[in-house]
Amino acid sequence: MTTLPSGPSAGADTGTTVVRMAGIDKSFLGVQVLFGVDLDLRAGEVHALVGENGAGKSTLMKILAGVHQADGGTVELDGHAVSFEHPLQAQHAGVSTVFQEFNLLPERTVAENVFLGREPRRRGLVDAAQMNAATAALLEDLGLTWLSPQTRVRSLSVAGQQIVEIVKALSHDARIISMDEPTAALADEEVEVLYRLIGTLRERGVAVLYVSHRLKEIFDLSDRVTILKDGALVDTVDTARITSDELVKLMVGRPISSFFPDKIEGTAIGETRLRLDGCGNAQLDGIDLELRAGEITALAGLQGSGRTEIAHALFGVDRFTRGSMWIDGRRVRVRSPRQAVRAGIALVTEDRKAEGLALNQSVMANARLVLDAVQPGQAGRRVQNIPGILSSLDLVARDVDQEVRFLSGGNQQKVVLAKWLATEPSVMVLDEPTRGIDVGAKQRVYSLMRELSARGVAILMISSELPEVIGMADRIVVLRDGRIAGELSAGADEESVMSLATGHAMGGEQ
Repeated sequence: MTTLPSGPSAGADTGTTVVRMAGIDKSFLGVQVLFGVDLDLRAGEVHALVGENGAGKSTLMKILAGVHQADGGTVELDGHAVSFEHPLQAQHAGVSTVFQEFNLLPERTVAENVFLGREPRRRGLVDAAQMNAATAALLEDLGLTWLSPQTRVRSLSVAGQQIVEIVKALSHDARIISMDEPTAALADEEVEVLYRLIGTLRERGVAVLYVSHRLKEIFDLSDRVTILKDGALVDTVDTARITSDELVKLMVGRPISSFFPDKIEGTAIGETRLRLDGCGNAQLDGIDLELRAGEITALAGLQGSGRTEIAHALFGVDRFTRGSMWIDGRRVRVRSPRQAVRAGIALVTEDRKAEGLALNQSVMANARLVLDAVQPGQAGRRVQNIPGILSSLDLVARDVDQEVRFLSGGNQQKVVLAKWLATEPSVMVLDEPTRGIDVGAKQRVYSLMRELSARGVAILMISSELPEVIGMADRIVVLRDGRIAGELSAGADEESVMSLATGHAMGGEQ
């Protein structure tokens, strides 16, 4: 990973306080979510903001961005009190924000999204050539020459769309940039691009407010870290003066060593639940894979290596066009998600908001979505199990009638899991199951995986986080260029995984 200069660099006015938020209170529908929070940002520093989902991080960022207005307290910019009533006011004052929720128009191009609302004009008409040229220059300056200004956003991956959001924010002449989980959907090489961008911003004296659940990024990037818990300020400390264990304890009250639970006693690896023999399609070739009862198998590899493509093929989204698939000893042809569900396969998708949830519907409506659509004959009996499933997941919601759009990211993910657990699957495919959720919610997902394994479910986990792969997998299958590059047993180190993923051993090419 790119090494950044330690501490603020040579930007003008480095160290000067540019933003001071004091005593910030905020309530929604009578429920208070921020309690007198203080935060200050200095020019040329990266200031991390951490806490569990629901701690108030996004709300505090949105107050700074002009999306919400504080009920109490003050916001000062360069020592002068400000009150942004609209995000455009914040942008004009030099405050840009990269939100976790995408704010892009999918049918428009990269350039049209970057310059949305401020398109260059010539004789009263949008000057597309100038807009494309300006975007191309910006992308080249940022080292993103692989991304074309004329590409339609809908054709980009989740990672590509996140990069457009970042480019869009950086296109403003911002003095303060807030980033909410900017690497949640990025591959390692894309994360490195972001690291370099942040290093450049720091050198120019820009203040960066950085929210991430990834502890490595907090320690790699930040100069100071502010910890929130249940809407209140816990502390602000110099990052160099705190350890990861201490930081986690301040956030959730338990050490990092408890992240990856041990196997439940009595868990046994049993019969083959799913087998692929020579399977392939336009993106995959020669896939031989077995998933066994009671086993957690991880798919690792770089972005574009074929991990998600295997999940989609198993689930009949982009089905296999060659080879054979066997479920519980019976050969099957899965041509659609409906057939996959009926065969006992569940898929927790990478993008829960776009693909996994009906955001304007209730918790209960979402939890029974698949049952009602695919298994209506069994819905009556299985729906009765949903309250118990939600309780076992420690879901935090007002009640089952609450709309899921009002839940935190971690609780939204729990609703997605409940939706699939209600189908009683024998094979569960989890694509980036902990992306964008806090450390406490991650631990609950890991514990659930152990519980499912103990009950004989075969789990296929896809993850870009190597500590997660190594901490949870009984077996690691590494992909490269749409093919299986190799297989590693539990306890393998990160270097072995990356050697297979890249095709280069520590001393040279494999």
